[in-house]
Amino acid sequence: MPLNPPIADWAGRRCWLVGASTGIGAATARLLLARGAKVAVSARNRAALAGVVAGHAEGLAVPADVTRPESLAEALGEIRAAWGGVDLVMLLAGAYTPVRAWELTAAVARSHVEVNLMGAYHALAAVLPDFLARGAGGIAIVSSVAGYRGLPKALVYGATKAALINLAETLYLDLAPRGIAVYVINPGFVATPMTAANEFKMPGLVTTEVAAAEIVRGLENGRFEIHFPRRFTTWLKLLRLAPYRLYFAAVRRSTGL
Repeated sequence: MPLNPPIADWAGRRCWLVGASTGIGAATARLLLARGAKVAVSARNRAALAGVVAGHAEGLAVPADVTRPESLAEALGEIRAAWGGVDLVMLLAGAYTPVRAWELTAAVARSHVEVNLMGAYHALAAVLPDFLARGAGGIAIVSSVAGYRGLPKALVYGATKAALINLAETLYLDLAPRGIAVYVINPGFVATPMTAANEFKMPGLVTTEVAAAEIVRGLENGRFEIHFPRRFTTWLKLLRLAPYRLYFAAVRRSTGL
């Protein structure tokens, strides 16, 4: 049985994608528009947002900065003025800088936490009052398989993504009984400007279009966790169960780090 209500039809469903100017967010926005949804996209880059929804009457470009709660509140107000509300919010905003322990600075850590984690809390604080009042709505949080267990070069990024997985699990416990769907999306490696910084071979690398199709399929099927590509993510899930001695050895052998 699915943990969330399946979505049979996207027509007219009001979706707000936060962090959708490029990458997975932009590809998912385009796919949802093609399925008939109303899609509002937010990020800081106004021109990029306009390009995502160009040619779509049901698309709305609403600039916002996830590090500023008032900016998200203003964006949500603009969406409400246009459509009356939101049915699904997808939180995709993320920052990634490869960091080893000897490269760590407080500034890098703070910037990741502000975007990846506090950005999600800022958006949740904006949408939850309306969802709770209606007893309906959906929240999809994009985390990463980097949040499963510790990985080299993910000293800060991985910690924020682990926090997002925990956040989604706790939200589900609180909100599912109140009629609000919660999803956590854990992609493996996706070819985006963010992963272009990686200097190692990325196993199971997929395109943003493949990622978007997996996300939409998971939402439609009512899954709580949506992870892909499964040939890679299933292996990582098994490694979560391994004792630390075996896990550390496997990671060092596979990454060379």
